[in-house]
Amino acid sequence: MAQLAKLDDIVALCKRRGFIFQSSEIYGGLASCYDYGPLGVELKRNVREAWWKAVVKMRDDVVGLDCSILMHPLVWKASGHADKFADLVTVCKKCNTRSRVDHLADHHGHAEEHTEHVDIDKAAATPHDLSRKVCPACGAVGQFGAPMAFRLMFETQMGANVEDTMTLFLRPETAQGIFVNFRNVLDTTRVKIPFGIAQIGKSFRNEVTTKAFIFRTREFEQAELEFFCAPGTDDEWYEHWKAERFRWYTDLGIRKENLRFREHDPDELAHYAKACVDVEYRFPFGQGDWQELEGIANRTDYDLRQHQRGMRTVNDWMAAGRDLTAIGLKEEAEDYLSGPLSYFDEQTRQRFIPYVIEPSAGVDRSTLAFLVDAYDEEEVRGEVRNVLRFHPALAPVKVAIFPLVKKDGMPETARALYDDLKRRYASFYDEKGAIGRRYRRQDEAGTPYCVTVDGQTKEDGTVTMRDRDSMEQIRVPLDQVRTWLSEKLDV
Repeated sequence: MAQLAKLDDIVALCKRRGFIFQSSEIYGGLASCYDYGPLGVELKRNVREAWWKAVVKMRDDVVGLDCSILMHPLVWKASGHADKFADLVTVCKKCNTRSRVDHLADHHGHAEEHTEHVDIDKAAATPHDLSRKVCPACGAVGQFGAPMAFRLMFETQMGANVEDTMTLFLRPETAQGIFVNFRNVLDTTRVKIPFGIAQIGKSFRNEVTTKAFIFRTREFEQAELEFFCAPGTDDEWYEHWKAERFRWYTDLGIRKENLRFREHDPDELAHYAKACVDVEYRFPFGQGDWQELEGIANRTDYDLRQHQRGMRTVNDWMAAGRDLTAIGLKEEAEDYLSGPLSYFDEQTRQRFIPYVIEPSAGVDRSTLAFLVDAYDEEEVRGEVRNVLRFHPALAPVKVAIFPLVKKDGMPETARALYDDLKRRYASFYDEKGAIGRRYRRQDEAGTPYCVTVDGQTKEDGTVTMRDRDSMEQIRVPLDQVRTWLSEKLDV
C-alpha cells in the first residue's frame, strides 16, 4: 500500500528524474512558474489525453473546441470578470507583505480558504475583522491595512499603432471561449440539447498568493466542460457529472480515501452558480491537507444570457456610432429568448436559454495529485526503493527494454525489440549500469514493465518481463512480448 508522500519528496523526485523544473532556473527562477521536463511533459500529456478520452471520445454528446487565448475585451465585460474578478488583499504594516484576506489564518491556524472572488466596486465597503489574523511572512498579529481589491487578470496590448491599440486580457478561464462559440457549434454540427463542449488550454491569473509547487500558479492549464441542458433537467445532470468526475480519478488510480466532495455553502457560491461542489484531494500540505482538485458548478443560464445581452448592447451602440469602450452592459428588462444564443427544441416546440453544468479541472493540479498518490517508498533488501505506481494510462514510459550485458548479441536483440515496441508504446532503451540500478531508475519514472534480454534469450527465445509494483519476473517468448504488453497496457 502506497503511503502519502511529503511534498518535499515529490519536488525532489521531480527535479531528480526530470518531471518538473523551476522556470528560468539558471537566472534564479521565476516565482510560481514551472517547466515540464522529458518525463513530466509525457505525464501531463497523458493526464490531458485521459481527460479528453473520458469526456469527449467515449461520449456521443460532447464535442471539442480550441479557442484563442486572446479575446475581445467586451467578452470579459459581459462575463463579469472585468468588474468582479479580483481578490481582496491586505498589506502587513510591519513587513509590507501582501496577502489574500481569505487566506489569512488566525492565531489558532484557522483560515477560510474560499475561492470566490470579489466585486471590485464593493470590495472596500465589505467589513473584515483582521485584528486576530497572522501575517504569514513575519508572524505579526492584526497589523494589516484596509482590505482592497486586486484585479487578477493579466493585461496586454494589441496593435502596432497608437490609434488602433487595444488593451486585452490573457484569459483567466477557458469557459468564456466556449460560451461565445455556442451558436457556431450549433450551426456547424448536429448536436442537440443536452450536449457538451469541451476544451483544454492555458489560462492566466495574477494570483496574490501562489502555493505548493504546481498546485496554484499564475500560468496553468484547464480542462473544462460546459454541458448545456434544458432548465429543469439541470439538477439531474449536475449529479451525473459529479459521479462521472469522481469516478475518473478513481479509475486512474487515485485512492478513494484521498478523495471527497465538499459542497459550497450558499454564501460561498459564485454569483453565477445555483450549486457547486469541489472534488477535494488530501494533498500533503495546507490547512487539514484537503484542497480543491476540481470544481463542478451549475452555472444556470447566466453566461449565455450575459453574452446575449452584451451582443445586443454592442449592436445598438454600433448602430448609433458610439464608442464601444464606454459600454456598461447593464441588465435591461427585455426578452432574450429570441436572441442567437437561445435554443429551440423541436420536440417540445419550446425556446429557452440552456442551463450549464461545468466540471472544471486543473491539468497541472491533477498531475500533482496523480504524482502524490502514486509515490511510494519501501525497503527492498535493506535499501529504500522509491516508486511511482502510476496507472498504465498515465505512465510517461510504458515499457523499458534492457540488454543484460553489452555483448553476445544481446544489445542487437534488445534494440530490435525496442524499435518494434516504440511504434505502439512510449518505450525506453537503456544498456548502461547494473541491471538492478536500471530497474530502480524505471521505478522512479513510474514505468510499469521492464523487458530484459539475457543469456537465456539466445537459448530458448524468451525474455524476462518485470512488473514494477510486485517486482515479479516471468519469462515470455520474444515474439509474444507485444501481445503480452497489450493485455496489460491497453486499458
